[in-house]
Amino acid sequence: MQASPNTVDPAEVAKFEAMAAEWWDPAGKFKPLHMLNPCRLDYITAQIAGEFDRDLATPRPFAGLRLLDIGCGGGLLSEPMARLGAEVVGADAAEGNLPVARVHAAQSGLEIDYRHTTAEALAEAGERFDVVLNMEVVEHVADPLAYLTACMTLLKPGGLHLCSTINRNSKSYMMAIVGAEVVMRWLPRGTHEWSKFITPDELFDLLTQAGLTPVDRKGFVFNPITWGWSISPRDLSVNYVTASTRP
Repeated sequence: MQASPNTVDPAEVAKFEAMAAEWWDPAGKFKPLHMLNPCRLDYITAQIAGEFDRDLATPRPFAGLRLLDIGCGGGLLSEPMARLGAEVVGADAAEGNLPVARVHAAQSGLEIDYRHTTAEALAEAGERFDVVLNMEVVEHVADPLAYLTACMTLLKPGGLHLCSTINRNSKSYMMAIVGAEVVMRWLPRGTHEWSKFITPDELFDLLTQAGLTPVDRKGFVFNPITWGWSISPRDLSVNYVTASTRP
């Protein structure tokens, strides 16, 4: 399928394809995501369990749920969702990410439907999901509203959309660009563009315009003393995540 020119930014796709082989290296270019992943998973699993009345203490609590991980990369979120019992489709516009994801899933004994496609193409094909994970993607697309509208279309009525991104302010510039790309060198320079960052209020407005109902937002906060991440109900100054539903 051809990627829609309205939301896919070829330059952004090329950045992540260039790093594809390092997805599962916890000390490589995706080290920040490996560090953040447990915190992301805590939020994701709690929101899904709450929305669909699932008990996380039971085996495969997400069995029967169809989940899309859009911008799946190497599968850092797709794999845990599959382990929890969800039927997972992992989609990415960067084709180079998918062989890495498929090999790792096979090595892990997991069945995940990885596809080189876009949110728009899936929506046009009539695909529908109970949950759409849209994590650290919206700041890389050319048209956030069109992209989020496609994500809304992909949800079944009552479905859950989880979207994380980076706030736009002086602190996020220092932390996400100067700190992560220049000082710590966790990411290659140019991975992020500060002008594409989105404030929480802007994202809530975009979600609403797209036809979704925002129901929650939290911050992901990095502590340089403990060298770890935590979820904050108040501090959304840099990384943050939102939950919204399709009425």
